[in-house]
Amino acid sequence: MGKLSEALEAVEAARGHLYSFHRLSGTADLTLGEAVSGLREAGHDDLADRLEHQLVGRNVLEGRWTFQVVEEYDDTYYSTFRSLEQEAREELVQGRRHLFEAEMKEDRRTPGRRHHEAAPDASTRGQP
Repeated sequence: MGKLSEALEAVEAARGHLYSFHRLSGTADLTLGEAVSGLREAGHDDLADRLEHQLVGRNVLEGRWTFQVVEEYDDTYYSTFRSLEQEAREELVQGRRHLFEAEMKEDRRTPGRRHHEAAPDASTRGQP
């Protein structure tokens, strides 16, 4: 179960990078549009036209903008991975998550010491 959890964490990190790629690509396209406007205002119409027609709004993959890449990843791979990992957790460990970390916390904490509690105390949550 630990290796499956580790694999899911890697998928979560990959998904985060994919969302970063999506945001950065969108920012690049919007900034490119501003550059095209600036070039046009400076009298560089031919260059502005080439950039506008060949790059502004261009698909990053065949037929896809980044939001479509993210959606396809989420709908096909990510959702399936999460679902199967949850099924395995339910079947093998009654749905508990982060078993390795929970065991490590119990091994490393100092029982009875402030800030080493096994679980949050509702009365002290948010307290320094």
